[in-house]
Amino acid sequence: MHSAMKNNKGVLSIIAVTLLGCLAMTVTDAYIRPPYAVKSLVKAVLFLILPILAIPRKDGEARKKLLLPDRKGIVVSISLGAAVYALILGAFLFIRRYYDFSGIPALLEANVGVKKDNFLLVSLYIAVCNSFLEEYFFRRFAFLELRERWGRLTAYLFSSLSFAAYHIAMMNGWFSPAVFILAIIGLAVGGAMFDLLDEKGGSIMNSWMVHMFANLAINTVGCILLGII
Repeated sequence: MHSAMKNNKGVLSIIAVTLLGCLAMTVTDAYIRPPYAVKSLVKAVLFLILPILAIPRKDGEARKKLLLPDRKGIVVSISLGAAVYALILGAFLFIRRYYDFSGIPALLEANVGVKKDNFLLVSLYIAVCNSFLEEYFFRRFAFLELRERWGRLTAYLFSSLSFAAYHIAMMNGWFSPAVFILAIIGLAVGGAMFDLLDEKGGSIMNSWMVHMFANLAINTVGCILLGII
């Protein structure tokens, strides 16, 4: 009885912190729109500090396993990451024939404060640090921790859907409704794929590696749109 109550409390804590983090970042992205450095600090508190405070402490070995990749998993993740990079870049080069992306640089500067002068520095942060925060939050916290307490299927659904929903405010106004819906579906599927990688390897390093490649592809697209390359 005591164990069940403790388990239910853990589930509620994970759900509440995840929803709070997504909602707070939505408000930050869509309405407050602070400088990118301030936004990154807010995100670190919501996606790293709050989850650490919300979940029970694990022993040293358990924490180490969550943050260290297995050798086989790294090979798979790098191969998959390279494929994801090629897929995203290839999709952009194909879609740009039919869709006008010329308005995105202005949206980036107005909504996020990112422009040609600071894009390379911001893109490096996005590829490495930002991807880690999201993987820690959506995979280590909203998936691996939730799976232990609420079951596999519900953890998959909650983690992948919250990951997709988190990006809605960030991409609002960027694309036509059809492209926007496809992007959200792709994010949900990608989130589930990241969950699967971490479930098999027991470490968020597997999904983080693929996430970095995906962000690098998006950054490459950004460089093309901004005329950097």
